[in-house]
Amino acid sequence: MAVEGMEYEAIIQDGPKKVSLATHIDRDQIREAYDDVRSDSTPTEWAVFKFEGSRIVCSAKGKDFDQFREQFGDEDRAFGYIRIQMGDEMSKRQKFLFVTWVGPSVGVIKRAKMSTDKAVIKDIIANFAVELQLESQAELDIDYFRNHLARAGGANYGTGVRDL
Repeated sequence: MAVEGMEYEAIIQDGPKKVSLATHIDRDQIREAYDDVRSDSTPTEWAVFKFEGSRIVCSAKGKDFDQFREQFGDEDRAFGYIRIQMGDEMSKRQKFLFVTWVGPSVGVIKRAKMSTDKAVIKDIIANFAVELQLESQAELDIDYFRNHLARAGGANYGTGVRDL
C-alpha cells in the first residue's frame, strides 16, 4: 500500500503543469498604433498586431501596402488595421478595414482560439467599415480590400470625369 501511495504522489508532483490559455494585450501600445492609423496628421496607414507568446503587441506600422502584406506569414496569427482612401473624383474619404489573419500552417488549437483573441483586440480596434478573415496570401491584395470597402460603402455615383 505504501508503495502505491508513493507512486501516486510522484505522479501528482511530476504531473502536467497547468498552462494558461489567457491572451494578454499591450493596451497602451495597441491604442497608440490604432490612433496613429486613424489620425489624418500622420503618414501611418496601417498597423499589425501579432502574438509574442500569449501577448498581443503592435509588431509593425507603416505606409506602404507591400510592407503590410509582408507582415503575414504562413505560421502567423495576426490582426491588421489599415486606412484606405476611397471615393471618386468628387469626394475622397478614408475608410478603415480590420483583418484577422490565420496562416495556413497554424495549428488547430491556435486557430480555434482566434475568435476569443479577436474579441480582446476589438475592445480597442472598434471603428472600421469592413472586417475580413484571411487565410491566403492571395487575399492580401489592395484591390480585394477596395472591392470590399466599396461594397460596404453604398452607392458610387462617380463618372470618372469632372466637368468644371
